[in-house]
Amino acid sequence: MLTFPVGSTIEIPRVRYYRTANPFRLRRVPIGFSMAKLLLNLTLIPEMAWRLANGSYSCIHAVEEAAFPAILLGHRFRVPVIYDMQSSLPEQLAKHLPFRTMVAQSALRGLERWLLRHADSVVSSAGLARGVRAAAPHARLREWRYASLPPSAEPAEVEALRRSLGIAPGRPVVLYSGTFETYQGLPALLAAMPHVRQEVTGVIFVLVGADAKARAAVEREHAELVRSGVLLVVDRQPREKVPGFLALADVVVSPRAYGDNLPLKVFDYLAAGKPIVATDVPAHRAVLNEERAVLTRGWSPEIASAIVRLLRDRELAARLGNAGRAYAEERFGWFEFVRSVSELYTEVNRAA
Repeated sequence: MLTFPVGSTIEIPRVRYYRTANPFRLRRVPIGFSMAKLLLNLTLIPEMAWRLANGSYSCIHAVEEAAFPAILLGHRFRVPVIYDMQSSLPEQLAKHLPFRTMVAQSALRGLERWLLRHADSVVSSAGLARGVRAAAPHARLREWRYASLPPSAEPAEVEALRRSLGIAPGRPVVLYSGTFETYQGLPALLAAMPHVRQEVTGVIFVLVGADAKARAAVEREHAELVRSGVLLVVDRQPREKVPGFLALADVVVSPRAYGDNLPLKVFDYLAAGKPIVATDVPAHRAVLNEERAVLTRGWSPEIASAIVRLLRDRELAARLGNAGRAYAEERFGWFEFVRSVSELYTEVNRAA
């Protein structure tokens, strides 16, 4: 595992970590594009070249933009490359002003096509396959179907979490879990909250996953909702804490505004057996339908109406939640995920 010189090391048997140099003395890398990430990506190149020149590798599994140097170096050292496409490059960069122009977007689409056509294999987030096939019809392609996090929180743990958050017993909880990036559609959800409050007494929205900047911005712009106890913003949590938050929820939401890659939170929502309200976008349609979620347009009154409907109609909520859990158990089990990873590496080495 060759990675940046920041973050903590997760101990995994038989996995060796190699950290790149840190000449820029950076301490953190925000999600998405940033100058910090660009600079640290540059440090990957000499380290990757040195490893390939002095070791024997059956393939390179390169995530996101690291695939550019990986493909060039992989071809030089005759090592096959898997491009792990977590998102679409032009789509993700479009939120940054310099990359919004037609010229910039055209160039980014060209770079993405180059990656897709020169990688020995492509594995993409669920929902991206259609775009990959349009850009590179002959690419060897798989879609990730991640193993869902089991809803393993104990009742005592859930009650302790409820008390720590100051949520009174019996209050209906609507949960969002994930980043606070623009494409996640949080403005529509925030705009829906007053409508839900009018219809459902005591409802509280818990948004989990904020960094300090995002939390301050949301709490400042929606101070009245915070003061009235309708909105609670929680910092990003360790992975092992997520089941407790899911167990608290009566309804879970994914109000994604745009983006073809499926939000990873949806896998956990399904596994937890919670009724889901999600915007009706292609990314969600990769695993959700009307049997497993209430799908709405990204218009806040519709989102509000769907949340109210599930909070009031317990039978519908239970039916959707149970269908989601059954689907996750069938399609997204741990052993199924392990098998798909094994097939991915077997396939790329056989082709090489």
